[in-house]
Amino acid sequence: MAINKKQSFGKKEQDLAECAKALAHPARIAILKVLAQHNECICGEIVSVLPLAQSTVSQHLKELKNAGLIIGTVDGPRSCYCINWKAFEKFNREFSFLFNHLKTEQACC
Repeated sequence: MAINKKQSFGKKEQDLAECAKALAHPARIAILKVLAQHNECICGEIVSVLPLAQSTVSQHLKELKNAGLIIGTVDGPRSCYCINWKAFEKFNREFSFLFNHLKTEQACC
């Protein structure tokens, strides 16, 4: 039985990893671009502009929402989503800090 070592790391590292995992699919990047272009909550238009089935888009939206990168409401068969800019600002700061910290520790080739 595999042991999950994820809990051995700090919350900040776990949160950054979850964000990176949510962004690690081209369909999710495309969904975020669509949401950013509209700058408002949008519903069915996401499916109409992507070469993906409704169920596939729904799965990707679920992953983005679970990571906190988007927020949404479900009203019967209608779901509306928009970008959670506060979460993006937080992760932008934390990724920038991480990258700058890693950059200052260059000691190899």
